[in-house]
Amino acid sequence: MRMLLAALLILAAPAWAEGERAGDFDYYVLSLSWSPTWCALEGDARNADQCDPRHDYGWTLHGLWPQNERGWPSYCRTTVRDASRGQTKAMTDLMGSGGLAWHQWKKHGRCSGMSAADYFETSRRAYAAVSRPEVFRKLPNSVKLPAKVVEEAFLEANPSLTADMVTVTCKQRRIQEVRVCLTKDLKPRDCGRDVLNDCTMPNALLDPVR
Repeated sequence: MRMLLAALLILAAPAWAEGERAGDFDYYVLSLSWSPTWCALEGDARNADQCDPRHDYGWTLHGLWPQNERGWPSYCRTTVRDASRGQTKAMTDLMGSGGLAWHQWKKHGRCSGMSAADYFETSRRAYAAVSRPEVFRKLPNSVKLPAKVVEEAFLEANPSLTADMVTVTCKQRRIQEVRVCLTKDLKPRDCGRDVLNDCTMPNALLDPVR
């Protein structure tokens, strides 16, 4: 019985791997992070420059992640040259910091099979392809709302998307991220089952842009 239970748990777990061959994946997940949430939970304690009000960050680019129909690759083997400090710093306008850009390149970008320059350019195009609803940038104060409202706002702003192409995540009772599934050509597509794990909170906290 114990062996059967262990086998079932293994089958139910996400199939992620490290050190896979670069370029071997099925689609992308574009992850957009609500900067005020990250600042409240992590950035403020680090005195992160991203959280300085002069930047006015809202939905930042967390990353563009190669994904498989089940599971995802990470830290892939590749012969291309790693991203330079200049390349990662240049992504600060979308990602909030060069440090995050470097981490995303190491963990996910190498798996794309592209050079660092092409990966970051593709990330920019993916970010630009998804409209971020302006209503969230206009909040005067923190609000509590159903996480479903955030998804519905993205669907309204992006008529080409359906509910199976978008997922909203929460962390510590706050709206954390919106994730959109895209083909390798950056066209909307349905997410795999292990990506579609929507936050169902009826009263998730959403802080305003600073």
